[in-house]
Amino acid sequence: MSQTPTVNCPTCGAPVEWIASNVNRPFCSDRCKLIDLGAWASEEHKIPVSPDAEDDLFSEDFEPRH
Repeated sequence: MSQTPTVNCPTCGAPVEWIASNVNRPFCSDRCKLIDLGAWASEEHKIPVSPDAEDDLFSEDFEPRH
């Protein structure tokens, strides 16, 4: 019999069983899930990009500024 895998909750660090019936995984609770969502909404969490990345992505979509 295999042991149930566990991960640490990204918000509080509590151990969380990684099973299909755990609707909050990887979080330990709905509260920790909402705390994490709030951190993304207030831009405490960000995905790092280079300052010019947006310019490179969209540079061909618009006419150059004069």
